[in-house]
Amino acid sequence: MTTALQSPPRRNTSRLQDASLLNGPMLLLRSIKGFRRSQSWAWLASIPLALLGLGVFTFSARAEVALSDLTGPQAAAFLADNLWLFIATILVIFMNAGFAMVEAGMCRQKNAVNILAKNLFVFALAVTAYWVIGYSLMYGGSVIDGWLYFQGLFVDPDPSGALECAAAGDTGCLVPAVDFLFQSAFAGTAATIVSGLVAERVKFGEFVVFSVVLTAFIYPIAGSWQWNGGWLAELGFIDFAGSSIVHSVGGWAGLVGAMLLGPRIGKFVDGKAQAMPGHNMAIATLGALILWIGWYGFNPGSELAMDQYVAYVAVTTTLAAAGGAIAATVLSTITSGKPDLTMIINGILAGLVSITAGCGNMTFAGSWLAGAVGGLIVVLAVAALDSAGIDDPVGAFSVHGVCGVWGTVVIGLWGVDGMDPGAAGIGLLNGGGINQFFIQALGAAAYGIWTVVTCWIAWQIIGGFFGGIRVSEAEETQGLDIGEHGMEAYPDFASS
Repeated sequence: MTTALQSPPRRNTSRLQDASLLNGPMLLLRSIKGFRRSQSWAWLASIPLALLGLGVFTFSARAEVALSDLTGPQAAAFLADNLWLFIATILVIFMNAGFAMVEAGMCRQKNAVNILAKNLFVFALAVTAYWVIGYSLMYGGSVIDGWLYFQGLFVDPDPSGALECAAAGDTGCLVPAVDFLFQSAFAGTAATIVSGLVAERVKFGEFVVFSVVLTAFIYPIAGSWQWNGGWLAELGFIDFAGSSIVHSVGGWAGLVGAMLLGPRIGKFVDGKAQAMPGHNMAIATLGALILWIGWYGFNPGSELAMDQYVAYVAVTTTLAAAGGAIAATVLSTITSGKPDLTMIINGILAGLVSITAGCGNMTFAGSWLAGAVGGLIVVLAVAALDSAGIDDPVGAFSVHGVCGVWGTVVIGLWGVDGMDPGAAGIGLLNGGGINQFFIQALGAAAYGIWTVVTCWIAWQIIGGFFGGIRVSEAEETQGLDIGEHGMEAYPDFASS
């Protein structure tokens, strides 16, 4: 074998059956008439692509045969449900652009590249971590009943279960691939919320590591308690689209990071909060509108089927956002003397977060009122965090953390049992008693405690391993764009 490798003439006359594993593929290729040596590696490189194509073809053919077994109405419902969830997924993924623009616009110019990089990269991390293990921890089989689930690493794309579900005449029969994609977008949202709270002073690499831990373990385990039939679901806890599961988890995780980091240089002088205006309110406003549109994937998509209730959820979502915007604008005008654009933006987002848990369990009037109260809460919460000496550059905890808790417990105040007209009240104030309120409060508290404890441990370990999670004072003063990325967002414009 060694001689053959060193002697081209003998290698040319070797028989394929006598060749080694290393020589075999090349001898086989050379036996093809007209094959030239210069093409060898190109042909070899095409083999994995060909195998991938064959696998996709086989998968598609298998799925098509199974789909052909469905009746017309069954196939139509199956395709409509999966198509709708795919469209909703695209809307939720597009929310990453909204988060990036809101955060970048509300922060200073010298940190814009850092913020955009975090928001863009964190989704790639979230999808990967959730694909490897997160989805399994959230929707796998029971390991500790009600508390911990696991189904092995990676996502099984086999659609046979969904097709059998559709053949049985059920709705909401989702193929694993589209369901995974939808759920991974939610995981990415939780991590993106953290970015706003730790903005302008966290190390990029340390934030990246934390985002992986959050989306691979902390968020999925907590989510399984409700969305995989865990102990909270068994109690009757309601969180339709994630006021607590997604938004408050992201808010609490970021709050722990913000407290460990401490405030930005110059934020507090003699104990008083100083204004640190954002550099581009135009893109912050556009970001808010993108988020509002994306929420139509977040909430109506959580119906997980294209049915008569999708439009209902879209209306409750819209009314809550409107109520939040109006209430926040009115209160900020009263307290500051003039309408504050940042509060209009945060009021819209507060209303959206406030309805996310109850978008399927609120009347239209109840939805607007829930959003309006959220709009009032966010203005007060921003002031309260400043008074407590906690630096939240974009108001992320006030929007996602505080209003996430509010959106969860409001169901126990005036929620209703479903979306049908005349649905019975389940809240304390509309004849449902106090039981649901206590269940909602327990769920909100459970998510808060779990996230604070686990994220404090995670931040501490990451900081200890990498020598802290905050950039140096000189780097923070200069700006993270230069210190962390070696570039500027607006190199042709001088800083004011």
